[in-house]
Amino acid sequence: MNITRHLSLLCACFVGTASAELRIPAFTAYLDPDTHGATVSKEHGVTGWKSDAVHVSWFGELKTAGKLTAAVSVQGPKGRGRRFRLTIGGEKHEGSAKEGSVAFGEYTIARAGYVQFELSSLNGRQEVADVEALVLDGPAAEGAHFNLLPRRNAASVHLAYPTPKEAKIAMFYNEVTAVEDPVATYYMACGFARGYFGMQVNSPTERRIIFSVWDAASGQSARDRSTVSKNDQTQLLAKGEGVEASVFGNEGTGGHSHLIYPWKTGQAQRFVVTAKAEEGRTVYSGYWFHPDKQKWVLLASFRAPKDGGWLHGLYSFSEDFDGSNGHLQRKALYGPQWIRLSDGRWQELTTATFSHDPTGKADRLDRFMGVENGRFFLSQGGFVAGFTKFGEPFTRPATDKAPVIVLPEH
Repeated sequence: MNITRHLSLLCACFVGTASAELRIPAFTAYLDPDTHGATVSKEHGVTGWKSDAVHVSWFGELKTAGKLTAAVSVQGPKGRGRRFRLTIGGEKHEGSAKEGSVAFGEYTIARAGYVQFELSSLNGRQEVADVEALVLDGPAAEGAHFNLLPRRNAASVHLAYPTPKEAKIAMFYNEVTAVEDPVATYYMACGFARGYFGMQVNSPTERRIIFSVWDAASGQSARDRSTVSKNDQTQLLAKGEGVEASVFGNEGTGGHSHLIYPWKTGQAQRFVVTAKAEEGRTVYSGYWFHPDKQKWVLLASFRAPKDGGWLHGLYSFSEDFDGSNGHLQRKALYGPQWIRLSDGRWQELTTATFSHDPTGKADRLDRFMGVENGRFFLSQGGFVAGFTKFGEPFTRPATDKAPVIVLPEH
């Protein structure tokens, strides 16, 4: 799993002009309905495409209506299928490859906005020629915007919750309700300076609740935990029934725990993280309200070295951690959010600010935050028109009803 704060990718976009054709690489395309129905790579584009049931699609934002000429660049040995159909805005044209190019002629773009360019094979079960690029020209291509990076993930999006600077926060409570949750989605509910806690879609048949805490010092940026001093490593103190605990790397290092559980779309999942400050260390524990058992259960408790503080840097995020289905929309509702101070007083958090990773800067602008049904929402992907500005603050209505939490002993 790739955590948002450790992503460091360069941003790039393509803005077309009337005088130059647009060439959109095949390695930016998506496969439907089977994301593994062919191979998509930076080096070779789309290869190994063998079924008419699989479609290759590009998505881009056209800034103007008008005429658009389209072709697809292909290559490969003789004997591979070379008949295709290209659908743009419901208009379908067919063509066959000649000298490495399939010309589909002229299309009429009725209105500006995001457009899907769907390429279909007309070759039965025969493997088709390798696809190199979608090529566009004409007035409707002027100023068009496409992602040109091989990273096909939708942007990661975040909520940051401001809290009083001197607050001794012993507990952070949040709820997350998934609205759209394709495979390779991680909805993180309770993020703090040393860790994160949330829910993930790992496959069509497996979902998880995940709680992890980072190591100290070099463990904040290391890829391999064997390079991190023992004195800087988190220590697992306890874990709940059925929970798997291990260590993680590649995104900083630390202690990891997860529970395989089929949490449901549309059902609010409740999370709480606690902090117990010790001399130079802090014990962080993650608890989740089990819908079947109707009680709070422990995921894990970790002792974090070189700490000794309370919860701070509170945030949430939504992440597309694979990319093969980065064209699909992800959306979740967050809240209500509450903190409990060391003296036992509850405070409701009703303000959050929006941010995104480098992918959201110029490549993928389909990223949003807002308030819906009294809760914050985060949404990314789907090539939805519009966007939310980086740093924009939002306020949700207060519930004025602090959570009642009875945690298990461990």
